[in-house]
Amino acid sequence: MHLLSNPLRDYAWGSTTAIAELLGRKASGRPEAELWIGAHQDAPSRPVGAADGETLASLIAANPVAALGAESVEAFGPRLPYLVKVLAAASPLSLQVHPRLDQAKAGFAAEEAAGVARSAPHRNYKDDNHKPEMIFALTRFEALSGFRRPAEAAALFERLTPIVAGSPAAEVTEQVAELLRTPREDEALSAAFARLIAGGEDVRACVDAVAAAIATSTHARSDDAALATVAHLAAAYPSDPGALISLMLNRVTLSPGEALYLPAGNVHAYLEGLGIEVMAASDNVLRGGLTPKHVDIPELLRTVAFAASAVPMVGPQESELGQELYRPPFTEFQLQRIDVPADGRDAREPVPIAQAGAVVVLVVGGSLTLDTPKGDLALTRGESAFIPDSEAPALAHAGPEGVLAFAVTTGLGAASGLD
Repeated sequence: MHLLSNPLRDYAWGSTTAIAELLGRKASGRPEAELWIGAHQDAPSRPVGAADGETLASLIAANPVAALGAESVEAFGPRLPYLVKVLAAASPLSLQVHPRLDQAKAGFAAEEAAGVARSAPHRNYKDDNHKPEMIFALTRFEALSGFRRPAEAAALFERLTPIVAGSPAAEVTEQVAELLRTPREDEALSAAFARLIAGGEDVRACVDAVAAAIATSTHARSDDAALATVAHLAAAYPSDPGALISLMLNRVTLSPGEALYLPAGNVHAYLEGLGIEVMAASDNVLRGGLTPKHVDIPELLRTVAFAASAVPMVGPQESELGQELYRPPFTEFQLQRIDVPADGRDAREPVPIAQAGAVVVLVVGGSLTLDTPKGDLALTRGESAFIPDSEAPALAHAGPEGVLAFAVTTGLGAASGLD
């Protein structure tokens, strides 16, 4: 087992306090958006006490089968297939979508062949992997995820028209509502989305007019989440079409302990909150608004899945061993919550760590001791560890003050207690 040191990403939308407060350390004073725990090439974790230059990625590369397990290497190659993040959004992230695996491979190969630098701001594919993901809420967590039914979205745009009546903005809202009334749902969604994302100056002006009208009109109730979201996004990103696109998307509020998964093609944006995010080990993002960064509209339109969908929630499953597991429909990862109150589970009853290959463990409250056939490792609040496949099985012994921790392994189905 290896105690880890993990990099912080200071993206502008990050909270200056949330991650520090969660992990029990002093805040840096800068935005702290994401704590990365894993072996991704852009910001790998480091084993504590390792030699200069050694990272979790190089440790895995030295003996992939021992670190990851033969099944994981066969399925995903000699790399850790997932990335764990603590994500703290103080303001909205970009509207975005992730590619399918075949799209990522083809897109990456094409940009490599064209000689596009991986650091180029207009580069779409930073690696050849897809990026399905899941967010587990630690606080109230606000998000947009997937398309509403076109008829529902049309009704929202039709509600906008009276509050901007007599202005050019009304022509845009009427046009988008009409497109959303197209009989075939996929055609309705794609036509309305394309009109907004590539609409030009009239759409940008419409965003600002609608936001101003929502703030002052009696037609817009103060408790209307959809319209309030438009105004909120337009305040953060003036003139950005993503503010209007939000009306086409499901508005989601997660309570602590709830989880949402995001498959390829799902248009989404995190708006505010603190959570544990798990994803396939990739940084491939195609942006669709709410950002000053590059938006490749043709590639975006090829990647978005234009289909209405229910909000893809993930509920906990209890294994035969009492493990609380969150298992989205992806093989790269699953999440285990280990929650033992101070006056709860007897210290003689350790919690089995679900393990199918390598495991990453993060403690966010209390303490625990990881126990494997090769030794023990004590973790306190804010600390994390990597457990190689070769050290299975692992047990978690809660400290006297209890523990709240998360363990991530693959979703290959061979983890302890899953079947």
